[in-house]
Amino acid sequence: MADPSSYRPKPGQIPDSPGVYKFRDEHRRVIYVGKAKSLRQRLANYFQDLSGLHPRTRTMVTTAASVEWTVVATEVEALQLEYSWIKEFDPRFNVKYRDDKSYPYLAVTLNEEFPRVQVMRGAKKKGVRYFGPYGHAWAIRETVDLMLRVFPVRTCSAGVFKNAARTGRPCLLGYIGKCSAPCVGRVTPEEHRELADDFCDFMAGRTGTYIRRLEKDMMAAAEEMEYERAARLRDDVEALKRAMEKSAVVLADATDADLIAVAEDELEAAVQIFHVRGGRVRGQRGWVTDKVENVDTSGLVEHALQQLYGEESGDAVPKEVLVPALPEDPAAVSQWLADRRGSQVSLRIPQRGDKKDLMVTVQRNAQQALGLHKTKRASDLTTRSRALEEIAGALGLDTAPLRIECFDISHLQGDDVVASMVVFEDGLARKGEYRRFQIKGFEGQDDVRSMHEVISRRFRRYLHEKERTGEWEETPAPTGPVPAVPGDGDGAGDVPAAGEPREDDGRPKRFAYPPQLLVVDGGQPQVAAAKRALDELGIDDIAVCGLAKRLEEVWLPDDDDPVVLPRSSEGLYLLQRVRDEAHRFAITYQRAKRAKRIRASPLDAVPGLGGTRKQALIKHFGSVKKLRQATIEEICEVPGIGRRTAESVAVALAAAAPAAPAVNTATGEIMEEDDGGSTT
Repeated sequence: MADPSSYRPKPGQIPDSPGVYKFRDEHRRVIYVGKAKSLRQRLANYFQDLSGLHPRTRTMVTTAASVEWTVVATEVEALQLEYSWIKEFDPRFNVKYRDDKSYPYLAVTLNEEFPRVQVMRGAKKKGVRYFGPYGHAWAIRETVDLMLRVFPVRTCSAGVFKNAARTGRPCLLGYIGKCSAPCVGRVTPEEHRELADDFCDFMAGRTGTYIRRLEKDMMAAAEEMEYERAARLRDDVEALKRAMEKSAVVLADATDADLIAVAEDELEAAVQIFHVRGGRVRGQRGWVTDKVENVDTSGLVEHALQQLYGEESGDAVPKEVLVPALPEDPAAVSQWLADRRGSQVSLRIPQRGDKKDLMVTVQRNAQQALGLHKTKRASDLTTRSRALEEIAGALGLDTAPLRIECFDISHLQGDDVVASMVVFEDGLARKGEYRRFQIKGFEGQDDVRSMHEVISRRFRRYLHEKERTGEWEETPAPTGPVPAVPGDGDGAGDVPAAGEPREDDGRPKRFAYPPQLLVVDGGQPQVAAAKRALDELGIDDIAVCGLAKRLEEVWLPDDDDPVVLPRSSEGLYLLQRVRDEAHRFAITYQRAKRAKRIRASPLDAVPGLGGTRKQALIKHFGSVKKLRQATIEEICEVPGIGRRTAESVAVALAAAAPAAPAVNTATGEIMEEDDGGSTT
């Protein structure tokens, strides 16, 4: 535990101006980011008597080993920089809201020639219009199904669209009138885009115009005795009204607003957001977080606003944001929101009327979300703590292994040999620190030798980081030099070459932090290889064990008999989860490498021939087989292909030419080559 006075800045060093500050630990890892109107006043609060600090703040300042700051011109710039650094460094002591699930959106791909309506999750893409989020994907599909009667926009995938265009026959939706069938030319691209724009306008809340227009057309059709058309328009109106009923009117003045409510206790906080567009609730989402820093409701609201709008712009930021408590500097936050929207944004607490009543509903949802989360989390916390304690007791560790790393080897009959490293902290997967390796030291199948290579490479990198940061000054270095290891080729697990410049910026670095427990997938041979690799590097403070799949036995170095944990043991269950995750991550990587190798084309061997010109060649000739039969002059006819490149292509294809055609032994059929140059 560090003494804050050991790194406290000298009097007068800290400027009395707005800025953002970072606390770092002994590994130079950023553990906390904050902002202040006055850096001098704010930082002085951290260096008072420890007994006067909040327990969470006390833990942070005693974990830290240094503090630094950056001066900015305004509070708005401080807010922007704070958000950027929290996203970049992922500090452990900052409040970080995480979605309790991946919410689906109704998306319209306006960036395509024929826009498509579909359900989307994950990161938002440029050129796509989003509506939501929704609680369930089926709610989106029901709404879309109703609206396609009036706005028959394309909903099919690119493959289905291309197949319909090729055959000249639309899909089922085209036949039943729920798609305008642009794939077969029933409508022009301009007409289809107009339909998509109308669809977006209706979803954005501009509903009255379309319903009044349809009702007018219905009455006109009835007067002209076109009763079938009038009946169809009547059904269209009913469909739109049913779609509108799925999002009830909550604000009579067609307001566009987001309402944010917070429910909290001493340890955790839950945030609920209602997205109201056109007076109707168009989406709802929620987050739950541990209160790892000393923060009040105002601070939680500010963090929620950063999380919610940090990546948004334009209409995604509403005109009005209603909150239960204003941030510490509401003017700066309002200006930040206005900059992201491009126009004025009202940030306030609702005082009366419909908006206050709706805020009560949002608050009730936040309370229910926190209660449900605590019900689930109580058993999870207890279970994880018991599992770590059982592992420590079974393996004879002094403390619970808060960081566990597990390694696994994967290959297919000795080809494409790869390895994985997964990390669990506090019993939970930390996927951002997963790593993968290609085995480069030798060829063939040898799991023990592969394990030794991977462990050596991983901890050589750890020793390099210690040497670079000067952590070896007071401790003896391991016997012999610590050489660099050849790279993997994909950057995974590589040790940087000597003298390679690296920024000391606090970003989470690969392999910079050691585990308390190293787990390998295997028995005695793999455990012995891992221990030997650590011994060769002079590392003796990391526990090693292996988990053998056959009987789920735990093996320790130099022990002839395994440690057998009860089948009902939470510790064994955690080790199994870690081992299975390492196996999944390894085999996923191995399959991807094998698929890439199988898809390899003879054109890959042509130096300087990129993907664009490869596609141009295949498109021009139709297949690699026909390209192989072409003359150099014919190859030169392809745009962008010069004579020297054409000669290189001809040589590469001649060298890769099959000795004889492939034959299907079951049918006797001669297999033709496909566009990628492989046989099918």
